[in-house]
Amino acid sequence: MRALLSILLWTAGGLVFLLVVLVVAVGILTLGRDGTYPLMRGGLRILTTIMGLPVIVSGKHHIPRDRPVIFMGNHESLFDVFAIPVGIPKPFVGVEAAEHFSWPAWGWIVRRWGNIPIPRENLQAAKQSLEIARRRITEEDVSIGILPEGTRTLTGEIGEFKKGPFHLALAAGADIVPFAMDGLYRYKSKHSWILHPTLCRIRFGPPIRFSTFSGQNVEMVRDLVRERIIGLKLSIVPEGNQATQSSSKTVR
Repeated sequence: MRALLSILLWTAGGLVFLLVVLVVAVGILTLGRDGTYPLMRGGLRILTTIMGLPVIVSGKHHIPRDRPVIFMGNHESLFDVFAIPVGIPKPFVGVEAAEHFSWPAWGWIVRRWGNIPIPRENLQAAKQSLEIARRRITEEDVSIGILPEGTRTLTGEIGEFKKGPFHLALAAGADIVPFAMDGLYRYKSKHSWILHPTLCRIRFGPPIRFSTFSGQNVEMVRDLVRERIIGLKLSIVPEGNQATQSSSKTVR
């Protein structure tokens, strides 16, 4: 029964996804990124709802509207890329795995959108990608979204954070807006194609102002942000999962 439901959800979601891709593709060419963003958000909200993953957002009042920031959160599922724009009310570009840019249709859209490819195994190329992201923030006033774990969780717990995003924050002099997501791992883990309809909750925390960490080293900033995101995650997970998530706080 679960497999049949998953097939139906994948099919319905695939059809809506194709429509969203078409709308975004036309919008990028005619309206630009800022004009297209509200259309994309609306389409993704419909997509996630139809697929049994309605998104509930809290803490949006913490997001500054007057300056670019770096959004950082945990990485739970393939569906993060659909849920995150539903939660973020202002246009941003993402830093994502370089292989995504070779996917049909999706690769063209993310490239035109301005997303930044980052290779996972090439340190020098990764540094160049982060330099592009820095220029987007400092020269183009564009906000950046990045998931510091670099890969989806295999257990549901928040894993180790890469250092790159924090080099970026220090180099760009940008505030960091932490957020946590819950529900996406239960909905679709990396291990299976089966979908488990549930709520996706996204909570944003107060910005971590650059002035509060500008004198710190990369490791200190990384640990500070990770603790904030874990705290946000613990504040939104269902009570039955509190013990599991608490254990992630001790992982370093």
